Amino acid sequence: MTGQKHILIVDDDRALRQMLAAALEAGGAFSVTEAGSVAEAAATALSRVQRFDAILLDLALPDGDGCELCSRLRRNGVRMPILMLTAAADEDDVVRGLDAGANDYMVKPFRFAELTARLRAQIRAHETSEDAVLVVGPYHFRPGSRSLYDPADNRRIRLTDKEAAVLKFLYRCAGKPVGRQVLLREVWGYNSGASTHTVETHIYRLRRKIERDPAIARILVNEEGGYRLAHDRRPGVILSARPRAGLELAASP
Repeated sequence: MTGQKHILIVDDDRALRQMLAAALEAGGAFSVTEAGSVAEAAATALSRVQRFDAILLDLALPDGDGCELCSRLRRNGVRMPILMLTAAADEDDVVRGLDAGANDYMVKPFRFAELTARLRAQIRAHETSEDAVLVVGPYHFRPGSRSLYDPADNRRIRLTDKEAAVLKFLYRCAGKPVGRQVLLREVWGYNSGASTHTVETHIYRLRRKIERDPAIARILVNEEGGYRLAHDRRPGVILSARPRAGLELAASP
């Protein structure tokens, strides 16, 4: 799992929502958006501007049902992981949630360490799937369709197979520098010692597609004999409130 992940929490319990958001953001690995109703959650999740890596969804909401919302999101093309987080513990509720399209189901009260472990596992699995949508600079990157979408300009960029493969590999490296010989081996399958001209040519063409000014790279940057993807990370939020019912900030035994 690479970069900071954006999570949508949908729950009508404002105190629990805020507590969970603060706990997730404390380590810097997650940023959180909150919604307290079906209407608010649907508008947020289906927005073409905001993009989420996962959704934590309660079943009982003031203006509707979490399972129905989950089904609606799936029908509208939402593919990121959805984890049900609810007090409804009956087997029928679990089955209904999973049948509606949820990837996982956790019952309150829950251990925070287990929740984050499941969340990371679902995000990792999604990022390797053909449905993945990854954030690269200002773009939404779909490796499966070899395309980038710029929501600010409502612009779509088509990539070649190798351009998409280069971006995907650099994304997996989480902002760490990747040498040209490594890219040759991992993307093209060439043995070490081969000329890196092929890599340099593809990087040049890729920058012309994704950089505002290809001469001043801010997304796909040079570093240490190779390249890396620049990405921002929000500062962590310090958790100062005491945990409430439904959230245990304790490590699993």
